[in-house]
Amino acid sequence: MTIDRSVAGPEATAQPYQPPPSQVPGKDLLPLGLLDPLRWLRRGGGDLWAAKAIGLFYGLCFWLMALVLGAVFRNLPEYTLSMASGCLLVGPFLALGLYEVSRRREAGMQPSLALSLTCWDRHLGSMGLLVLLLIVLELLWGRASLVVFAVFFNTGMPSTTGVLQAVFNFQNWEFLLVYALVGGVFAALVYGLGVVAIPMILDRDTDAISAAITSFQVVFENPLVMLCWGLLMTSLVAVALLPWGLGLVVVGPWLGHASWHAYRGSVRWHEACPSVPPNQ
Repeated sequence: MTIDRSVAGPEATAQPYQPPPSQVPGKDLLPLGLLDPLRWLRRGGGDLWAAKAIGLFYGLCFWLMALVLGAVFRNLPEYTLSMASGCLLVGPFLALGLYEVSRRREAGMQPSLALSLTCWDRHLGSMGLLVLLLIVLELLWGRASLVVFAVFFNTGMPSTTGVLQAVFNFQNWEFLLVYALVGGVFAALVYGLGVVAIPMILDRDTDAISAAITSFQVVFENPLVMLCWGLLMTSLVAVALLPWGLGLVVVGPWLGHASWHAYRGSVRWHEACPSVPPNQ
């Protein structure tokens, strides 16, 4: 029996549905080597040297935050956690300005302090959600620390001097072990969440969840390298805190620029449009 396709209706000539090509840019997670963190520091140092005045501004901001935290811890330790939450809120926005400087240099554009201070306004929604996640983690971290202190110091929360004595007294090895384990878990979560997410939001204007997932993927794909990178940053910050945190004036913006290159060296995007669109 022959079907007359001119009268058989659209069902006779319908073709299988073919979805259009995806417009979502694809990403590749790049394999990393143990020497890559040193390369990120070298490139970050180049950005800092090329934009010394901008780096000095951000370095002074980091130093001021450290001074405020230190003063609160010495005089009003009960407010230390609140101040740390405030710094955690301000810190990513400061880092975003440093990423903007490195981004513009990479794209062949002139860095600008004014643009670095306002680059976050185009990504306020994503940045706000990511910062909220960081603050929740930090508050949980603080609550867990208080629980550890309450378990080991059942006579009450020690004073500032008592806290320092407890932390640096190796006779309290059980307390030190539990405190380090609890702190290590939350530190790893905060580090894994933000190591790539914040520069990715600036670069791709992506949502916070996608950026956080990509950040964790980078850590899981390169655990040893990212562990070394985290330890290297922590060591540099610890050295910068002596004396009086003055080293943060240089180390703070240096690590900010290097973190941008850590992101660019860990994630590669492939698409038709440029990966680094110019900002006007």
